[in-house]
Formats: sequence, structure tokens, C-alpha cells
Amino acid sequence: MKPWMHLSSADLAAQLPDGEDQEVHFPQALVETVLAGYTTPGETVLDPFAGFGTTLVTAQRMGRRSVGVELLPERVELIRRRLTGGADAEVINGDARKLRTLVPGPVDLCLTSPPYMDAIGHPENPLNAYETLDGDYPTYLDELGDIFEQVAQVLRPGGYAVVNVANMRIDGRTTFLAWDVGKVISAHLTLCQEVLLCWDQPPAWLTGDYCLVFQRPDG
Repeated sequence: MKPWMHLSSADLAAQLPDGEDQEVHFPQALVETVLAGYTTPGETVLDPFAGFGTTLVTAQRMGRRSVGVELLPERVELIRRRLTGGADAEVINGDARKLRTLVPGPVDLCLTSPPYMDAIGHPENPLNAYETLDGDYPTYLDELGDIFEQVAQVLRPGGYAVVNVANMRIDGRTTFLAWDVGKVISAHLTLCQEVLLCWDQPPAWLTGDYCLVFQRPDG
């Protein structure tokens, strides 16, 4: 990938599924670029945080196989409605922390954006869909590291993991989430590149948006 990519807030807003108003920052244009750069038709793409299904829907349209894991049953049903059916795309209702039991692999690419967490004063737990108040930033990072250790296990040798994650400033406090997440993933995969995502109208809380590109060694 190029070291930067320009993204449109208007395009992103237009892609949000009908009836959904949650702010997201994971557009189809980004998925298309990553899939074109790191996969070929027929290869398999994994998204352990499937969300609204942008990775899976775009992969299916581009002729890739895809598998996603999503914690919320209502999101799983939404994704299934967005997919066209067939054996080339699968969404599993489950917890990404149990990824190895849900996805046997191998997969050629993992493309995802994990749920974000502020480092201070954030009691909602992102890995429980923000529905419980047991959030703890160091625990969150440890669990993300464990998830990506499992991603490394299901990636084929030489396969890539591309992770969209941002640094953010909320209530005057900066959380270097991209660097913290990058550090825990680097314990299991090799960091190859940082791609800066340049939004035409970035939200006020965002200080830097990135795709971090990792690779599983060939051995």
C-alpha cells in the first residue's frame, strides 16, 4: 500500500446501513484497497470484529471468500441480510477472544478494526460490546494481544493482518491507541508498514488514523 490514503467522510456516511446511526470509520474504499493489495480472487479474508460487515460484503463483491466473527446477534443478522448468500461468505455469532475455536483456518488475510477504548475513565468494556462496566485498559490490550495471537495461528505462512486503529484525544486526554495496539500485535506478527488515513473531515476526537500492516513469517 502507499504510505497514505485519502478518505471521504461523505462516502462513509452514505455506506452506513439503513437505520444505523453509529459513527464508524471503516469505509469500503479502504477495504477495497487492502483486498486488492494483499489478496487475489478466491483467497480467504477474516474479520474477527465484523461489525456492520463491511469487510465481508466487500470481499464477497470482489470475489474473495470471507469469514467474520461478531459478538452481537443483531449485527450478525444485519450482515447476513447484506450478504448475497452462498458458501463464499460466513458470519459467526461469537466472541473474538475464542477465535481459534470458531475459525479453523487457514486464512490469507485478516482485515479488521477492533473496538476502541479510551485509556482513562472508560468503564464500558469494548470487547463485551460496551455493554458491561468492567472495562480496564491494560486488560483490554492484553486480550487484544491474545486475539491476535490466535489470528497469527490461523493465518497461512506469509499471510497478512491489516488493522485499522486510531490515536484519539477525549476530554483533553490523548490515548495512543494505535501504538498500544500495534505493540501487543507485534508480539505475534511482524509489523511491515504504517499507512496514514487522511480524512477530508476528521472528527474532533481523532488525532491520527492508521492501517497497521503485519505479516506472519514464512516459516
